[in-house]
Amino acid sequence: MKITVISGTPRKQGRTRQAAAEVAEKLQAALIDLSEEPLPLFNGTEEQTNHPAVEKLRKTAAESEAFVWITPEYHNGMSGALKNALEFLDSSDFKGKPTLLCSVCGGGKGGMNAINQMRTVGRGLYAMIVPQQMVFDPEDFEVDGGFIRETEERLDQVLAEFQQFFLVKQ
Repeated sequence: MKITVISGTPRKQGRTRQAAAEVAEKLQAALIDLSEEPLPLFNGTEEQTNHPAVEKLRKTAAESEAFVWITPEYHNGMSGALKNALEFLDSSDFKGKPTLLCSVCGGGKGGMNAINQMRTVGRGLYAMIVPQQMVFDPEDFEVDGGFIRETEERLDQVLAEFQQFFLVKQ
């Protein structure tokens, strides 16, 4: 099963990139890091399809059989970088493909609005958005990197449930 993790943060440092890298490693997945390969602002023109980062995104998405979208929550929603990346793709890239949603928040009750927004966009792309989801709070991260034990266990459980959808799809 070829899985792609899309890290929706435009920031080169931070917890979203850290979480995305951990998830990609655990799933042995490809990682699209939007802070490393920024995309042009989607404008719907044909010229943009030749941009190297757009070509890579489209090729990776077309070859993928499942996805993890992970985003920071900015102003009660997903990052503009992730939404912009999804604009370059369409339902043929996601239709019927299991898609796990994750968000990273600054604390409190954050994260769920970004998840809900991604869920809405995922439905519009005909992705098979899985019911399980994951929100990472600041206290989920170790100071020197990685997750605290409880978060690691919770993530392993969420990823195991996500992988059950691969059996359904095959």
